[in-house]
Amino acid sequence: MTRSVPLGTGALERADGLILAEPAAPAVGADNPVMKAVTWVAEHFIGLFQASADSFMGLVTGVLPLLIVLLTAMYAVTTWIGEDRVTRAVQWSGKYALTRYTLMPILAVIMLTNPMAYTFGRFLPERYKPAFYDSAVSFVHPVTSFFPHANAGEIFVWTGVSAGVLAVNPGAYTKLAVLYFLVGIIVILIRGMVTQWITAVMIRRDPQHRATFAQFDADYQDGRIQGGSR
Repeated sequence: MTRSVPLGTGALERADGLILAEPAAPAVGADNPVMKAVTWVAEHFIGLFQASADSFMGLVTGVLPLLIVLLTAMYAVTTWIGEDRVTRAVQWSGKYALTRYTLMPILAVIMLTNPMAYTFGRFLPERYKPAFYDSAVSFVHPVTSFFPHANAGEIFVWTGVSAGVLAVNPGAYTKLAVLYFLVGIIVILIRGMVTQWITAVMIRRDPQHRATFAQFDADYQDGRIQGGSR
């Protein structure tokens, strides 16, 4: 049995002497749709920045040290092997179509990172430079699955690709990274070959272009290439 106490005391007293708190009055405007909307916007507005801050801290404590270590390792490998040997390996890989659009862009992107990777094109004849650029620029995202330092500014592409898969199967990260990397190599080979064919067609269409690129080829054969000698 419960008996009421005078209004304003804020409580109810039961017959056994137990005091029950009086229910609080509903807040003014609690059912107002405008106030609800304003409250929702305010909560999610600050929540957006809180989520961004959490993501930034994750990068600082996770990805950033990884990038620094990978960059240091790549510079150390280049130093140990020697810049001349690396240059000769790149020049050799540019001799054949298969390696020109697979090995050469891979080495360029991993060693020099984006966007310096495109400078390796200076070792190629002019007619092959557009195709090499197409291959290299198409590999700056697949490479981030194993070498995020190569294109750190756009690592969000790989994380976006992997986020959905990992939400379903967290153990599939390594398999997904391997497939992403390998598919990237296949794609850059196809793009390089197609772009090389398109470039050749465009050169053949104009006699002036044929003469110009014939001179480019002669200069290349004579060792007059940008950035080095034969």
